[in-house]
Amino acid sequence: MATTVKEPTPSTVTEHEARAVAEAAREQEWTAPSFVRELFEGRLRMDLIHPFPTVPPEEEARAKPFLEKLTKFLAENVDAEQVERESKIPPHVIKGLIELGCMGIKIPKEYGGLGLSQTSYNRAVSIAAMAESSIGVLLSAHQSIGVPQPLKVFGTPEQKKKYLPRLAKGAISAFALTEAGVGSDPARMTTSATLTPDGQAYIINGEKLWCTNGTIAELMVVMAKTGERKISAFIVETNWPGVEVVHRLSFMGLKGIENGVIRFTNVRVPKENLLWGEGKGLKLALVTLNTGRLTVPATSTAAAKMCLDIARRFSQERVQWGAPIGKHDAVAQMLGRMAATTFAMESVSELAALMADQGKFDIRLEAALAKMWNTERGWEIIDDTLQIRGGRGYETSESLKRRGEKPEPVERLLRDFRINLIFEGSSEIMRLFIAREAVDSHLKVAGAIADPKAPMSAKIPALFRAGFHYALWYPSKWIGWGFWPRHTQFGRLARHLRYVDRTSRRLARAVFHSIIRFGPKLEKRQAVLARLVEISAELFAMSAACARAQAQRTSKSPEERTQGASAAHLADIFCRIARRRIEDRFDRLFDNDDMPIYRTAQMVMANEMKWLEESR
Repeated sequence: MATTVKEPTPSTVTEHEARAVAEAAREQEWTAPSFVRELFEGRLRMDLIHPFPTVPPEEEARAKPFLEKLTKFLAENVDAEQVERESKIPPHVIKGLIELGCMGIKIPKEYGGLGLSQTSYNRAVSIAAMAESSIGVLLSAHQSIGVPQPLKVFGTPEQKKKYLPRLAKGAISAFALTEAGVGSDPARMTTSATLTPDGQAYIINGEKLWCTNGTIAELMVVMAKTGERKISAFIVETNWPGVEVVHRLSFMGLKGIENGVIRFTNVRVPKENLLWGEGKGLKLALVTLNTGRLTVPATSTAAAKMCLDIARRFSQERVQWGAPIGKHDAVAQMLGRMAATTFAMESVSELAALMADQGKFDIRLEAALAKMWNTERGWEIIDDTLQIRGGRGYETSESLKRRGEKPEPVERLLRDFRINLIFEGSSEIMRLFIAREAVDSHLKVAGAIADPKAPMSAKIPALFRAGFHYALWYPSKWIGWGFWPRHTQFGRLARHLRYVDRTSRRLARAVFHSIIRFGPKLEKRQAVLARLVEISAELFAMSAACARAQAQRTSKSPEERTQGASAAHLADIFCRIARRRIEDRFDRLFDNDDMPIYRTAQMVMANEMKWLEESR
């Protein structure tokens, strides 16, 4: 007989229990190098990203014809306005995508997939998203976080043989984690999976919210509790008895996505459909997302490129006060920032994907930073594009078309893009995730000192260990040469890399100072942690932009070399902008208004400001 475990209801889960669940799911060790982790430790490891990685020629040769066919198919078959009006991707479009092999882009060829790399996959999803955003989401939800990726990484040979060919042939998949009371706090999960008395199956009961592809999926990865603090992952077929699509959801953008509330009522799941093992579901989800979320920075870059094209043409064509508006400084400032930032976004996205393809890096921080940073910069670019176009940016493309103007879809782009700052890890959650990894090395050295539950027998050795460690570590973060002639091979960009070199040590010191200043309360000072993460993101983007510009400048390809001078110019302008943002974050690290603002928020929470909400 299976042991019945009384699960805590959402209201009874304590902060300590929630933290314990999240901590248990973390990847505890760093077995491969990470460029961003090195930055947090005060080391600029350009050898990890320079020379800038490239797609192997054989991969390029296999991907090119597929990407060309995909581009042609979408151009001939997709009417974005039709998807917007009907809130549906037409069946013939989905059928065509399946026939092209889009449901198996990363599935190995031995299982019927195309077997392409993460970089090629990102490019395919970006092409789809530029044609119509919901199509990009369909492919990404299916293959980035749906069944194929976790099955490929964690599945048994039998599971792969059974399901991967079916997925490659077009069986759409989904990922079911979120619940009405569960966002980024999985300890509150109520969906349960109970082992049957004969031990041959699990019975799943519960309800999942915001399940993308859920209303049309044949297969799902479902997360459910199999015991106290144990979350497990299961492959569930949606035609099994008890699986019910309760409601298809609708949103401000992405009108064509099939996102729904899915209910599981006594769904019998064979034990062989358990992925990886009991209690490993949340870790499976986090590992899957390390590469799964890489499509988001890629599609964000695609949106930025589209906006740059729209803004450039309008700035050339629109004349005010006797000159194209791009000649006026107010617009020129926006256009220049957009171009430089788009180059940096592409550098970050490409670098993260290429590092994932090489398989020799731990990219959890790179992927999280790329997702957070690219979505936030992309949102700024879309907002600037709308501002440049003025009323034409706010007007729908359909309305523009009806009155004879080019139907630029800026208004739709803005609505479709906004979710990128929320799903697959909101910007706030990404900052907390990255911050936790940033302090990991310090917690390993001195964690027991700050832990109120640690016994004195653990605190005393930790105190001596920390004292010895920091007596050597801290001075090393002041010592180092970050000036000329370092990085001279990068030409005009060398000064920016020297700045990254010096600032990485400053960042490491700032992390340490924050730990000393706030102690165990640092985890509550999320605004402080956010600034540290934002500094690291800018340093990563600067490094990526410089490395990519240098690669273009020294490329063997005549076309790439021709673009090299302008690439170096864009990288230089971007680095200038990023350095100002970094200095602003350092200036406000400890000298800020965080606590007065926090106290104001608590006054609002206590209903002391309700008068402000009332009409007069």
